[in-house]
Amino acid sequence: MDVLTMKELLETGVHFGHRTRKWNPKMARYIFTERKGIHIIDLEQTVDLFRKAYYYARDRVANGGEILFVGTKKQVQATILEEAQRCGAHYVNRRWLGGTLTNFSTVKQSIERMKKLETMLEDGTIDAMPNKEASKTRRQLAKLQRNLNGLRHMEQKPQLMYVIDPDSEAIAVHEANLAGVPVIAIVDTNCNPDPIDFLIPGNDDAIKATKLITARIADAVLEGREGRQDAPEEAPSAEAAQAAAESKDEAAETPVDETVAEAPVSEEAAEEKATEEPVAEAEAEATEPEAEAASEEAEPAAEETEAEDSEAEEPKAEEPEAAEEAEEAEEADKAEEGTAEEASQEEESEDDD
Repeated sequence: MDVLTMKELLETGVHFGHRTRKWNPKMARYIFTERKGIHIIDLEQTVDLFRKAYYYARDRVANGGEILFVGTKKQVQATILEEAQRCGAHYVNRRWLGGTLTNFSTVKQSIERMKKLETMLEDGTIDAMPNKEASKTRRQLAKLQRNLNGLRHMEQKPQLMYVIDPDSEAIAVHEANLAGVPVIAIVDTNCNPDPIDFLIPGNDDAIKATKLITARIADAVLEGREGRQDAPEEAPSAEAAQAAAESKDEAAETPVDETVAEAPVSEEAAEEKATEEPVAEAEAEATEPEAEAASEEAEPAAEETEAEDSEAEEPKAEEPEAAEEAEEAEEADKAEEGTAEEASQEEESEDDD
């Protein structure tokens, strides 16, 4: 499944570039055509390049890296804040302080100062100050929170930076190049693509376009974090397997006295055999009389059944003989009747004569 489709890019207007008179010639290979004085970006290249950036961000975060979202233009401030908080990334959406990457130790001191002032505000220390000093401290805290609130949890330099409009964030991109931090950026037709490691040709001014691409980069970060959370769960199983293998090796190395181990087994087997043989003999002797009695009882029963069968067969043989005798008697009666009738007819004929 594609992490970003051509249809989504067209619907959000990612293909619209700047006016032709404001273009950067280094972006010529990423421009598809010109229409009504505006350059149209080749979205096929955008899809391919975004896929590479997506997988790189996912793998970098999965290996324990941290990512920094940067976008200070008004139309992208809310997008950077929302997506960075959603994926748990560091962000800068108000102002890029010079030296954030190249002089991070000083920036870290400012972050610690901000946290200290927040603690003072919570416990009421600032409220106990004179009004002028308390007002000054509150203004200082508000300024630090505005510029450094997205970096409060950053303990070291990030391993990856995501930028919207590298021309507007030229200082941030330059510092990333000096610090060796790879840069993923949405590059419009008026930008210089040379300092960008993973460029995404597209519209960097439209809110919908920037939100779509930023949301997908945040999804890559979340996917990488899920893979990183699964890694510690697998570690104990590997350690347990290693410990089991070591215990097996130790067991194989330790010599075993076979004579001592086999002696008790043989004695126990002999005792079991000695106890089983008398029991088997007694069972056999007990079963012999029972078998003889059963056979004696079975013989008379068999004789009785044979006699019954023979008696049942005799009537069956006699029945056909009785039927034949009855038929012969009927035929004899018929013959006698026939002779009687003939005699009566002869007598009648003689009388007539």
